[in-house]
Amino acid sequence: MNQTLFHLAFPVTDIAQAKEYYANGLGCAIGRENVNSVILNLYEHQLVAHLTHDPLTPQRGVYPRHFGLIFTAKSDWEELLERSQRQALKFYQQPKERFVGSSLEHCTFFLEDPFYNLMEFKYYAHPSAIFGEVNYTQIGDRT
Repeated sequence: MNQTLFHLAFPVTDIAQAKEYYANGLGCAIGRENVNSVILNLYEHQLVAHLTHDPLTPQRGVYPRHFGLIFTAKSDWEELLERSQRQALKFYQQPKERFVGSSLEHCTFFLEDPFYNLMEFKYYAHPSAIFGEVNYTQIGDRT
């Protein structure tokens, strides 16, 4: 098992609302918190929501900035998809399949949190596509 964990800090304008979305919505465990920040456990990776008083604005599309997870089991991807639908989380892009029939084939969906942070959740049919398949140039919906 890889003991290296991913850490991501991102802005929010309301700590209580962030906790509601990430804990109750996505199922993150809540770690340490104070009035300005909260640590969240997203599938054993550390997210830290930091309070900002700067205005946050929606992105125009998923590029260049979003974050998320790549599931190694399709059932885990499907479970989060079903949870997101049950919790009525905001889908920025509905679930879809990309590059069907190629070694880059994968399932994906995007969520948008209440602070306009975009998250992508994927499952690759062929694990070699995660870091390999260097003879292909397709990445996301832009080539």
